[in-house]
Amino acid sequence: MKSKITALAITLNEEENVKQYVESLSFADEIIFIDSFSTDRTVEIAKSLGVTVLQRNFDNFSDQRNFAISQAKNDWIVFFDLDEIVTPELEAEIISVTTSPSDCVAYYVKRNFYFLGKHIKYGGWQSDKAIRVFNKSFCQYNGNLVHEMVAANGTVGFLKERVNHFSYKNFDNYNNKLNLYSKLQAESLYVKNKRPNAYHFFIRPKYRFFWQYIYRLGILDGKEGFILAYVHAFSVFKRYLQLWMMYRKID
Repeated sequence: MKSKITALAITLNEEENVKQYVESLSFADEIIFIDSFSTDRTVEIAKSLGVTVLQRNFDNFSDQRNFAISQAKNDWIVFFDLDEIVTPELEAEIISVTTSPSDCVAYYVKRNFYFLGKHIKYGGWQSDKAIRVFNKSFCQYNGNLVHEMVAANGTVGFLKERVNHFSYKNFDNYNNKLNLYSKLQAESLYVKNKRPNAYHFFIRPKYRFFWQYIYRLGILDGKEGFILAYVHAFSVFKRYLQLWMMYRKID
């Protein structure tokens, strides 16, 4: 008998993604959005599609996701982002692993990353993966303010099928995401009393660019690979700039 599954997501102004996302998760027994008070039609569209929507002020990614887990009725959770689309093949594999007896309490899902309409195959994205399927009795998010990960108390497996990750809507949207990540990373460093220095401003961003563009072969993705390496390197610079501003009480 198929295990009951809860699909969870955290949302903010995702109206253009809601319908396709919900349709790709039609196999779930319940779908819950934790919405950070969207100002577009995200909530309206989600509710019209049968999604349970709870609104909560966003503080950080781990807390938001762990709150979502606490609202789930079922033990098995799928926790994809709104810009990740589950294929029929991945759906079948999720149903199979959550139904069949196994020692695994969670599963990594590899992602096909699309940027500017192109499937990005290098620059580190070729090995991009995240735990997206797990049993809530053994798992929770690790508390990181950003780049949060599932901490699993048990064996973690790998699914063969990939999820399609359409992170790019437009350049401003993508840049705003990176700005939010930089801000949360700066806050995390501030709490740890880490202070920025010349190395962080001048070496770390360059290292990020060359790691992504040269070492991880982002150059093979053409102009899209260059743009990605550049904006991610700048987000590293922005992280330490925001940290510097925090110490100087500058908004």
